[in-house]
Amino acid sequence: MWIGPKTSAGLLMLSRACEKHLINATRLERPMDIVGFIEGYGPVQQALIAGLFTWFMTAAGAALVIFFKELDRKVLDAMLGFAAGVMIAASFWSLLSPALEMSEGGDLPVWFPALVGFLLGGVCMRLIDMFLPHLHPGAPPEEAEGVDNTWRRSMLLVSAITLHNIPEGLAVGVAFGAAASGFEGATVGTAIALAIGIGIQNFPEGAAVSLPLRREGLSRRNSFLWGQLSATVEPVAAVLGAALVIVATPILPYALAFAAGAMIFVVVEELVPEAHRGGNGDIATMGAMLGFAVMMVLDVAFA
Repeated sequence: MWIGPKTSAGLLMLSRACEKHLINATRLERPMDIVGFIEGYGPVQQALIAGLFTWFMTAAGAALVIFFKELDRKVLDAMLGFAAGVMIAASFWSLLSPALEMSEGGDLPVWFPALVGFLLGGVCMRLIDMFLPHLHPGAPPEEAEGVDNTWRRSMLLVSAITLHNIPEGLAVGVAFGAAASGFEGATVGTAIALAIGIGIQNFPEGAAVSLPLRREGLSRRNSFLWGQLSATVEPVAAVLGAALVIVATPILPYALAFAAGAMIFVVVEELVPEAHRGGNGDIATMGAMLGFAVMMVLDVAFA
């Protein structure tokens, strides 16, 4: 039978439609292909999805207040130590290491962008820490930091964790922006690993906010709402971080190191002291070792 041009064009369109349908069906049959799913979106959208995931994990941790009024101090210290370990590992494997690789072959020494960005990240967080009123969970009211204020203790607690979440969201966004820029060593897989690691360590952070609020006399509902609210800055910071490095690609190594420096500041200034406040230093240390190991495995597995 003779097939005319119109019929051929129709068959070609039908073939392409079937091919597209099969591709979509294959994707649906592989729900565990996280990398493939995320790669279907632009870098800013990827950062938004990852930021929403990290926020959700904080909300999940804050939801513990619905079932418990307080956690055993040893469990909380182990969780905080775990969070510290994750952030330390993420700072190197997912941020500093790619920053060093991207700096190779440039006019400046390889270590210069990473050094400058890292120190600037720490200095920036220190300045925010100096002026933003906040109170670390478990600390007495007289240890409130920042400028003088009349904020209630609950607001100070939320402010402390919100300060903590800004560099985490920024790190996730910068990682996805780096992957979109095509630099060797920065992939969507490593950015996903970073988001998963930060999401995991956000779980105890959510509990570290909501449970003290409950002990302060707030209802379970309000304790949960304030607890999850502390992480709403993460999707915003993630989107801003991704957009910034896409627009200004040359600053990418500095941005990665900046996020690493900000995260290390939070670990040393907040998580480590808080994990040792209850006198369970050995438990917190083992939690940190486990957290570092988990983040290291995640980074390698998704590379």
